[in-house]
Amino acid sequence: MPRFHCPVDLAPGAEIELPPGAARHVQVLRLQPGDAITLFHGGQDGPGGEFEATVLRMGRSDVRVQVGAHHAVEREAPRAVHLLAGITANERMDWLVEKAAELGVASITPLVAERSVLKLKGERADKKIAHWQAVAVAACEQCGRNRVPVVHGAVDLAAWLRAQALQPGTPGAAQRLLLSLRAGTVPLHTGAAGNGPVVFLSGPEGGLSAAEEDLALQHGFAPVTLGARVLRAETAPLAALAALTLA
Repeated sequence: MPRFHCPVDLAPGAEIELPPGAARHVQVLRLQPGDAITLFHGGQDGPGGEFEATVLRMGRSDVRVQVGAHHAVEREAPRAVHLLAGITANERMDWLVEKAAELGVASITPLVAERSVLKLKGERADKKIAHWQAVAVAACEQCGRNRVPVVHGAVDLAAWLRAQALQPGTPGAAQRLLLSLRAGTVPLHTGAAGNGPVVFLSGPEGGLSAAEEDLALQHGFAPVTLGARVLRAETAPLAALAALTLA
């Protein structure tokens, strides 16, 4: 059954107009009055679960549906993993966001690292973040998640650390792991022992600079390794995420 993200108040029996994005998707699929769909709010603190719904009317640019029964089903990972991932070039970041959402990531913060090819600021940054958030929504519609991971604004590591220091209890207070090639690393499964939330930091193409790694280590990040092979910047955080959430 087609699933659609619908970040509005949902209640059994209510008749609502679908938000523009969901309405466009319904129209692209050429659904007709009487067809059944599934709606989910997607908010981290919202009602959760998913709702049955029935298409009532198809307009030129609007779709009206009746909300049906609520099902309190969740498909979240047993462990919250927050990615702090170096921004990769071209469409590789799209791929990272999409697959991370499918694998159950709790949140994604694009990291503007010293070696990042793509530098974001201002209106361009806002557009990219909105695009990546839409990628995460589409991934959740496809994979069955009812909680959409938040894609935070792009920041450098120093700014992220300052923000966490001012906000106790945020993801930054979780166990901190740093993907590193330097001496003294331990395997991921050793460094990530336990079931508590994790912030996993990895760099862009070329990795983090020595100064960035030093800064991370000074602020409680423990260096870990994924093995002898050197993975691409968009592959490494996904491999770590899979190891942490699919076990």
